[in-house]
Amino acid sequence: MNDTTHTIRIRPGDPADAPAVLDMLDAAVVWMNDRGNTEQWGTMPYSRRPGGVARVERYLTENTPFIAELAEFGGTPVGALVLDSGPSSQMPIAPADEPERYVRLLVSDRRHIGLGIGAALLAHAAEETRRAGVELLRVDCWAGGGGELVAFYERNGFTPTERFLSGEWPGQVLARRVD
Repeated sequence: MNDTTHTIRIRPGDPADAPAVLDMLDAAVVWMNDRGNTEQWGTMPYSRRPGGVARVERYLTENTPFIAELAEFGGTPVGALVLDSGPSSQMPIAPADEPERYVRLLVSDRRHIGLGIGAALLAHAAEETRRAGVELLRVDCWAGGGGELVAFYERNGFTPTERFLSGEWPGQVLARRVD
């Protein structure tokens, strides 16, 4: 058991964070693949996928990005969250019937797994949603692999709403009220 207390700071992200976010995404692909999960994000590093670098750059300029840092690591990024006003138009997910904030990206540095970085970023997303006067926060995620990722979001206050397929990729939309 790790009894060390870690201070997670969350700050606005910007385009200079793109290399760190891409490194986290690439490491997440390796981490998943090492555990036998090649279905969620495939096997190609995110930074080498067609459009991968451009997508991260768009997230950091056109959306609302946040970066998590661990104070004891000198401000090195250890997680990223990107909020938007709705789901990607490239996904088979309808916008909500009300104003919403939508988690477009959530990734944490796999070297710091278990420190609550993802949960801290989701709590920050809920607070940002509330601060904007919006009551609905949604996210979509991979629903395969026994549902571990869906369960993570449920542990963080989200409720599954609708399932979908993006090609062969099984997905789940989840929602959280933040009144």
